Amino acid sequence: MSAVKEAIKTRESRIVHTDQVLSCDLNNYQTLFGGVLMKKIDSAACLSARRHSRVKQCVTASTDSIDFLDSIRETDSVCVESFVTYTGRTSMEVFCKVIAEDIGTGERRIAATAFLTFVAIGEDKKPVEVPDVIPETEEEKFLFETAKDRAEMRKIRRTKSKELAEYMTLKKPWDR
Repeated sequence: MSAVKEAIKTRESRIVHTDQVLSCDLNNYQTLFGGVLMKKIDSAACLSARRHSRVKQCVTASTDSIDFLDSIRETDSVCVESFVTYTGRTSMEVFCKVIAEDIGTGERRIAATAFLTFVAIGEDKKPVEVPDVIPETEEEKFLFETAKDRAEMRKIRRTKSKELAEYMTLKKPWDR
């Protein structure tokens, strides 16, 4: 097993991706499809995890929540900002905030927030240890200090999901 990597400042994992909202990405309410935004969030979060762990591959272990707080319209740009907030031995919690900006007025608003967990994968396709994180800003420190509670909730939710899976059938609908 390799030596544990030196702790890394939160800002080292920060990804900021801004894009325009295209008409093909709108739903029938003329707002951005939630699934389109989910893909943008997962992509940015994965890059943050890879940047923090410096491995070729990270896999999404869970998405705790994506809270849609405000609609994103075609007249907006959409900015996904992500960074690693906390680490376990091989896992990383990544926070994403989505900022919508009305291109005409410059008004910015938080459109969504999300927490995802990624696992760093080595060349042998097995989890590898990741460095600790060093928060610096007030926002980073708050997310770091509250991460253990989220991690505990994640463990409980995963246990409940496994219990639920025991009751799920694998039969095809037409064979029931």
